[in-house]
Amino acid sequence: MGIGNVSERRDEAPQVGVTSVILALGPADDGERRRLWLPLVRRVREPFRGAWALPGGPLKAGRSLERSAYETLASTTDLHPGYLEQLYTFGDPERSRGGVPMVSICYWALVGQVDVASLEPRHNVAWFAEDALPELAFDHRRIVDYAIWRLRHRLDMPKVVRELVGETFTLRELHAVSEAIEGHPVDLANFRRRTLASGMLEETGERRRVGRQRPAALYRFRADADAPADDALPQGFDAGELSRIVDASPTADDAGARDHLGALAALTTAARP
Repeated sequence: MGIGNVSERRDEAPQVGVTSVILALGPADDGERRRLWLPLVRRVREPFRGAWALPGGPLKAGRSLERSAYETLASTTDLHPGYLEQLYTFGDPERSRGGVPMVSICYWALVGQVDVASLEPRHNVAWFAEDALPELAFDHRRIVDYAIWRLRHRLDMPKVVRELVGETFTLRELHAVSEAIEGHPVDLANFRRRTLASGMLEETGERRRVGRQRPAALYRFRADADAPADDALPQGFDAGELSRIVDASPTADDAGARDHLGALAALTTAARP
């Protein structure tokens, strides 16, 4: 590909990449509401040299979209994401900042709870709270906002919420997840009343103590709670499907991807729960 001027570059065929928004539930902090966190990588080349960006890389021949997305996840964290879903395709002609047009096929994934306090920034990689993000390169802030919006519209999908709260949970734990996703306080009494009236939960017969609270009843989603909402929504990949994808995937070694994926590999050890 020749260098050319801006006009010539804009007339070239667009490059295609895969970008991922990896969302994790941070721990409770001094009684404050829990927050969603995500990993970012600092760019080491132009455009936007020195700015933070979402993990991603170019789409390579012989790799499916899902496989490319999972390679990004595997190079970012080994917290074993249990849910992966295609988010949107971003291809605005102005997003390339004067270079070759760039089409990004974006995915979002959930990786459960992360002990963000133990994740020290290293090798241009760091975790940030969703409501305290730095300025992002390209249109990546728009991509993050859309991923959060999508997650908020999945609150009625048990197979999505389970990835953040676990198989069994107290109503207070479920309430904390709801606040983290909504991004603002949610009245606990109203939440309990509305949740129990939904008919989606059942008691396990067991109890668990959380912090200094007295032992509380444990709940789980009913076995038939997934079907009505999920059937009409885009396909998400569960943990079993993701495992099959990664088992068939070679190590990402693309030179363009190393800008993101190689640096992100340093998190795989630090992110262990």
